[in-house]
Amino acid sequence: MLLIIVHYIFIILFFYIAAATVYFFVIAVAGKIKKAPVYASVPDKKKIAVFIPSYKEDNIITGTAAKAKLQSYPQNLYDVFVIADHLQKSTVEKLIALPVNVAEVMFEVSMKAKSINHAVNLAAGKGYDIAMVLDADNIMSPDCLEKINHAFSEGYKAVQCHRVAKNKNNAVAILDVISEEINNHLFRRGQRALGFSSSLIGSGMAFEFETFRKIFNLPEILNNPGEDREIDLQLMKDDIEIEFIDDAYVYDEKVSSAAVFEKQRLRWLEAQLNNFLRFFDKDVRSHSNRKSYWYKLFQTALLPRSLYLLIFVLIVFIFFLELILGIRLIYPHLFWWAGALGLYLLALAISIPKHLYNKDMVKAIANLPMLLISMLRALFRMKSNRKEFLHTPKVHTGDQQ
Repeated sequence: MLLIIVHYIFIILFFYIAAATVYFFVIAVAGKIKKAPVYASVPDKKKIAVFIPSYKEDNIITGTAAKAKLQSYPQNLYDVFVIADHLQKSTVEKLIALPVNVAEVMFEVSMKAKSINHAVNLAAGKGYDIAMVLDADNIMSPDCLEKINHAFSEGYKAVQCHRVAKNKNNAVAILDVISEEINNHLFRRGQRALGFSSSLIGSGMAFEFETFRKIFNLPEILNNPGEDREIDLQLMKDDIEIEFIDDAYVYDEKVSSAAVFEKQRLRWLEAQLNNFLRFFDKDVRSHSNRKSYWYKLFQTALLPRSLYLLIFVLIVFIFFLELILGIRLIYPHLFWWAGALGLYLLALAISIPKHLYNKDMVKAIANLPMLLISMLRALFRMKSNRKEFLHTPKVHTGDQQ
């Protein structure tokens, strides 16, 4: 009887893995076939507010703010707002001298959503059409705001820019670069190719100003460490499509240590769990008559990609255990599991940009087991009710590559 239950568990697990694998493959291929629209510059210019939350990031925020002022977009039509949470007085003075707008905050429990809420309400009523969000280490390509403005002129109310790596200084950073580019291809380029909204990342994203202000005044977001996922839900409720601007680059620092990687993934895992549970709250569930609801629910139910690799490793381990014990545990036949693994790896291979296939990538992959262990540790450290924001420290590693 126990063996039958084990077989059923493996069968259910296989169909879950197979569904995810087929989905990854389909959107990977779709992202290769359909070319992204090209955005440039249009005469109609909208007024843009660029918000940069910064928590204890005195070492990098002045450089980020200064570079945010160097856009090709008309200087009188965009303003930079730095939300200074626990920044030193000397840093605030340097920011004011740039000059950029500085909104000082000091929360008992710091949260990115609270910082943005404070700043967006300060900026309300000043004629802004678009709100742009950057992280404290993000550097925009010079034409980034021009491309965003063009997309909004086409009627979009929410866009995600293409976040790319600022640094590739060690194996951990290179693996993080590869991971983000896979995500860009699957969940942004691929999803748009199939007619679905791009997924948000948390920075390098822009929204119609009043929609953005409305969302950041909701109680559901103010104490939410995964604010980008809540934004995504609220846009789904308002039936707002998220565009992906493939060549509007936002350079982002990638994590360079296993410890920071684990902390970052822990934050992402907890945000995903909380986001999954939100689908069953009344305000979100009431939109279950839309295909976008079911698509996003399916997507949120998917495991982080590295955990699929851990499952395949576990299957191999159990296979050898079968040989030792002389008992069949794995169902269906290992052939089907091997096929799922092959399709999964093919989807990843399709999604990795050609320029990343080099000797550095081979060396970085040797560190993959260490990061998979970090991911597993993060999985066991998860809390579904965490209220504080898990801050991952950034260091200045140079400008865009």
